[in-house]
Amino acid sequence: MRKILKYVAIALVVLIVAGGIAFYVASRPDIARFSTAELSGRVPVMASQRPEQFPTMKVLEATGWPAGEAPRAAEGLTVARFAEGLDHPRSMLVLPNGDVLVAEAQSPPRKDSGIEGKVMKSLMGKAGAGGPSANRITLLRDANGDGKAEVKTAYITGLNSPYGMALVGKTLYVADTDALLAFPFVEGATAMAGKPTKIVDLPAQGTNRHWTKSLVAAPNGWLYIGVGADSNIGEKGMGNEVRRARILEVRPENKYMRTYAAGIRNPVGLAFYPGSNTLWTVVNERDMLGSDLVPDYLTDVDEGDFFGWPWYYWGGFTDPRVAPEAEDRRQYVKRPQYALGAHVAPLGLTFTNGLDLGDRWANGALIALHGSWNRDPVSGYDVVFVKFGDNGKPLDALPVTLLDQFVAKDGKTTRGRPADVKVAKDGSALVADDTGGIVWRVAKAG
Repeated sequence: MRKILKYVAIALVVLIVAGGIAFYVASRPDIARFSTAELSGRVPVMASQRPEQFPTMKVLEATGWPAGEAPRAAEGLTVARFAEGLDHPRSMLVLPNGDVLVAEAQSPPRKDSGIEGKVMKSLMGKAGAGGPSANRITLLRDANGDGKAEVKTAYITGLNSPYGMALVGKTLYVADTDALLAFPFVEGATAMAGKPTKIVDLPAQGTNRHWTKSLVAAPNGWLYIGVGADSNIGEKGMGNEVRRARILEVRPENKYMRTYAAGIRNPVGLAFYPGSNTLWTVVNERDMLGSDLVPDYLTDVDEGDFFGWPWYYWGGFTDPRVAPEAEDRRQYVKRPQYALGAHVAPLGLTFTNGLDLGDRWANGALIALHGSWNRDPVSGYDVVFVKFGDNGKPLDALPVTLLDQFVAKDGKTTRGRPADVKVAKDGSALVADDTGGIVWRVAKAG
């Protein structure tokens, strides 16, 4: 009997050691084989799939900006603080008179529970997020034209994780995480006096993992809203993804809403190419296929487009972790126009019409890359420029950096994270830095 117990004990020890080794191996970070440059452009490297049981986690600690320090602007440009002391500035809207509206917001309270929820909460806290949302829109005004906002005042309060904003005539639309609201707009006012009207409800079910609701107005006044998935690859069931992972079209005159394009994991920045009806977006793609997959991207979006999520990515590559659809739609998957690199997390998007930084920055798109949390080495944490051709499509060239060095020299901390970029009325570029609490202004040197 003692021999049997001895053998059982030995077997248990072997199993525990083997299990420990297996856990150690499975939890090791996946080190990138390719650079962000190789994973960018019109024809990026499409790396081999390396499915992960545990995501690679390389979260930089947010420390804020020391006094007198700033990110680095491209040659011939300068950067200075346009406004500071903000509470997680996210998206921005430049008004016709030059005033700037900034949505100060974080994720609404999550329904996450268990180990996964606790881990995510811890990671978000380290990265400078996860606290209570300010739930307001702040107005910034540079009245004397010195490149610094003298006025910083609460414009709308009491919102629910606001993000997207659009001005159509005398109506200001605000996309809360769960509803599209309309406010009566009065130019020059420093506070919203009117009450909101709810146009439509927006998807906020489940954990509301991707809570931002980006917003842009088409030339005809219709509205387009980017809604992210509630999961990575639909692992909680596609029933939780109703009207998610898509761009919605809203016709405010009759409160009609429909799906405009689908299969887009998390479309954040939205913008219309100047002088056209062509909608563009930047998209955060899926996780846990390795540090080199899947490239986040910039693309045009037409009515009825399907970009493949969660079954396919980048025009038809199959994700082996997702059960096949009953109907194979691989042949209908649209290929994105331009890769931005894996896990760079693009949020803000704007075209450079009206930008006065020199010819180098003409006819293209500025994109704020929020930065990775699940890639080794990290990627993003900068603002880049993608040059367009006369055909209204990106050229076959790599992105050019407008603003960088948000990551500290130690490579372990970040002073801030770019969340949005817009063209100011005076032709400068404004960059919202959410964990830094700053709006930066990039202008010509001198």
